[in-house]
Amino acid sequence: MISTVYILWLRQLKRYWRSKPRIIGSLGQPILFLVALGFGLGPVFQKAGAGNYLDFLAPGVMAQAILFMAIFSGVELVWDREFGFLKETLVAPVPRLHIVIGRTLGSATIATLQGILVFLLTLVVGFRPVQLQNLPLVVGVMFLISLLYTALGTAIASVLTDFHGFQLIMNFLVMPSFFLSGALFPLQNSPGLLQTISKINPLTYGVDALRHLLVGATNIGLTTDVLVLGGVSGLLLLLGSYLFSKIEI
Repeated sequence: MISTVYILWLRQLKRYWRSKPRIIGSLGQPILFLVALGFGLGPVFQKAGAGNYLDFLAPGVMAQAILFMAIFSGVELVWDREFGFLKETLVAPVPRLHIVIGRTLGSATIATLQGILVFLLTLVVGFRPVQLQNLPLVVGVMFLISLLYTALGTAIASVLTDFHGFQLIMNFLVMPSFFLSGALFPLQNSPGLLQTISKINPLTYGVDALRHLLVGATNIGLTTDVLVLGGVSGLLLLLGSYLFSKIEI
């Protein structure tokens, strides 16, 4: 099992490294949020007595970058399935559970690396974390977020055969998940319905955990954040593994 998982994990990393334009292009949206919103709305945020908006925004932008990279890893699965490359993997004499674990861990590692790149980018534009000793924990939370949304992308991609259908479903899930996670604005004084939706949104707990570890601000609590992220990741990984095992070649 270990050798199969390692090979598939390494294969995903090689794919990522070879697509340098994809790496650079994926940084465009975080830069836009940090510059346009961070500096554009910063004075308004500060006048409202809410402090430095860039400090508030940076953890949310990191989570957004991880979310997009992780969940769209399912596109590769649909692509491989549509053009027949997945068949080569599925006919190998190894359990499909090992295949899905290797692919998921590889894609989650890639999304985590993306989160680290965006973290370095936030430092360039002026973000200064106040708790540097928490950086190893920050990477751990990034990996949990990556694992959760990679597993979700795998689960959805396992039941789809149409590339465009996957894109539509992902956009339907990704944008609400991002905007209703507290990444861009505080949720404390938002309408009750938004607060209720945010509580069932897993990304809310990821953003809260990153914000707690980097700037010391939390609305939920780190223990609850980690338990929710870990629990939902485990459930989605089981679901994704089951659905992947049902793929017909």
